[in-house]
Amino acid sequence: MVTTIQLKHSVHKGAFHLDVDVSIPATGITGVFGESGSGKTTLLRCIAGLEESSSNDRRPVHKRRIGYVFQQPQLFAHLNVRKNIEYGLRRNPDRGVSFAGVVRLLELEGLLDRPATELSGGEAQRVSIARVLCQAPELILMDEPLAALDERRKDDVLPYLDRLHAQSSVPIIYVSHNIDEICRLSDHLLIMDNGRVVADGDLQSTLMLLDLPQLAGRNAGAVIEASLSRYDPEYDLTLFRFSGGELWVPGKFDSDAVRLRIAANDVSLTVVPTESSTILNILPAVIDATVPESGATQLLRLKLGEDFLIARITRRSSQKLQLQVGVKVYAQIKSVTVRL
Repeated sequence: MVTTIQLKHSVHKGAFHLDVDVSIPATGITGVFGESGSGKTTLLRCIAGLEESSSNDRRPVHKRRIGYVFQQPQLFAHLNVRKNIEYGLRRNPDRGVSFAGVVRLLELEGLLDRPATELSGGEAQRVSIARVLCQAPELILMDEPLAALDERRKDDVLPYLDRLHAQSSVPIIYVSHNIDEICRLSDHLLIMDNGRVVADGDLQSTLMLLDLPQLAGRNAGAVIEASLSRYDPEYDLTLFRFSGGELWVPGKFDSDAVRLRIAANDVSLTVVPTESSTILNILPAVIDATVPESGATQLLRLKLGEDFLIARITRRSSQKLQLQVGVKVYAQIKSVTVRL
């Protein structure tokens, strides 16, 4: 059984040089994150065989059994939804893929007879994903599949990507410059800069690297795996448990296990506990690392149980409170994003 996928590609395009040699898990979703021009799409094109590279894989595109979901849905305008999806089956007629199962997974039953030209952007992207699944690929590449959608349409499609993640055994490489998408969907993470992988590892550990400019600014934050404790109907709050304590989150959630995204901007610190605060989540922590971020701010990595958070504070506050590695503090968490 294959446990890893080797990505080894080198490309020269004018002044740009892609040079990647890394292994990723052959399960789950590997997120590829970086700024525009860092080489994310070029890497996917190399994997798919659409870009000539120094890779040892010389198979033509049609023999690679790789599904590619592009930023813009690539549907046949003259066909309806059913015919577009069935095109994927015709490419791989003996792979044992269930048309009905794929349609049910992406909830496309009510769209099958609709012309492709009458679909919304989110609907069209779901049909594109369905057609790729019907090809029975061994690997799926997704190149910023939500970038062309507005926020409401993104929110419509993301639950289907969650479901695909949970129910499909096919590994996925997911490219995005949106840190929230990456944190919601990915298990493993590659950070790219100027054609190279500058960091890779499991999602939680990689997000804790404080010295990467790609994970600074609004991208700084942590992901915590938590479990459901109880729901308080009087105040419409749900309590989640993790290794560092408990967190209250607005709303009702039924899933036993969730992924919590906590941005560095939503964590403030105090050296003494307080009960006179509007902030519900105040947890004891220890400063594990600290690095300067700008002339005014710095990032602190906090250890809570077996988990970590990142806080952004001003250098003036740090000096005033004498915050350094090993100091015990209380993390005041202003906002938590829940991903089921």
